[in-house]
Amino acid sequence: MSESDETTTGLPALKVNGVSHSYGQRKALDDVSFHVPQGSFTALLGPNGAGKSTLFSLITRLFDVRHGSIEILGHDLSRDPGEALRRLGVVFQARTLDLDLSIRQNLAYHAALHGLSGSAARRRIDEILAGNALHDRLGDKARNLSGGQLRSIEIVRAFIHRPRLILLDEPTVGLDIRSRAAILAEVRRLVNEEGVSALWATHLIDEIDETDRVVVLHHGKVLAEGNVPEIVAAEGVGSISDAFTQLTGLEARKVQAEMVA
Repeated sequence: MSESDETTTGLPALKVNGVSHSYGQRKALDDVSFHVPQGSFTALLGPNGAGKSTLFSLITRLFDVRHGSIEILGHDLSRDPGEALRRLGVVFQARTLDLDLSIRQNLAYHAALHGLSGSAARRRIDEILAGNALHDRLGDKARNLSGGQLRSIEIVRAFIHRPRLILLDEPTVGLDIRSRAAILAEVRRLVNEEGVSALWATHLIDEIDETDRVVVLHHGKVLAEGNVPEIVAAEGVGSISDAFTQLTGLEARKVQAEMVA
């Protein structure tokens, strides 16, 4: 199936169906099902221990899917992993840049892994970073960047091979409020301009916009899925923060404060 066919068939960018995963006797995910529509920004909202990172490990095939199924644009991860992963870009929670390489070298290495030639990689890097102050620092070593700048480059790297789905696992952890806002705005811009789908894992209510699609995950179970107004209306409350509290029994602001501290 060609990329042009994929954009017209109505397939979800990501479909998670009946996925469970355990670490010994502890069940981290329990019959998790949801989907990410093409072209959407979807927030996977849940506190620490909800199962967000485990789910991302399954989607990226760091762990095998043994119970249930995961599809990326119709390609089953277990049966057709190469085609599925080719359409995926990932920003992990842990920093993954080589600090001794320059920004351009980090990006070019990733591009080469996805089959982009040197000239094609340079054009793509220039395209994504157009208007970004980091474009003038491509020759700098990664270790000379701030935490927010390192994260920005990891996001650029995830977009280089033109994926159709981007996973971001708590990408603003450890950043100050201004850097968090800048990272979120940059991802939203790229998602809109590139026409891709994003699954943004977070515990931070203030990172969710009224236009977002949200999946609430708690103790390995999906408690709600839908657009913000739909979830708020279904819970009969006034905000997504109140809906989160009602669904999980946790005070959203307290969860955010504890995890930022």
